[in-house]
Amino acid sequence: QVQLVESGGGTVQAGGSLRLSCAASGRTFGLYAMGWFRQVPGKEREFVAAISHNGGTTNLANSVKGRFTISRDNAKNTVFLQMNSLKPEDTAVYYCARQMGIFNSGSVDAGHYDYWGQGTQVTVSS
Repeated sequence: QVQLVESGGGTVQAGGSLRLSCAASGRTFGLYAMGWFRQVPGKEREFVAAISHNGGTTNLANSVKGRFTISRDNAKNTVFLQMNSLKPEDTAVYYCARQMGIFNSGSVDAGHYDYWGQGTQVTVSS
């Protein structure tokens, strides 16, 4: 069983920055692509960013391109989401997830992920 634990959420003013971390258990972290999704009450979970198993490929939602960066440190079993120039519409619960299957490049489809963290709240005030 894989455990994913997010941290780094909080409340920030518009234009500010936050860095989310997601720590994974187990010894096979480097074999799997990872993703970040977000969700607000009453809406479907939304793709934010994904990164391939080795960090060589990243994919960002159009709404966050130029503001967010995804990265990973396989030696520390951790994936990061650096969020800059935050906007009130970025307010959501942010989840990290592990994509099914090894050596993938990172999917935008939440249905392709099998393990999820508990989420961390990000609130951006105007």
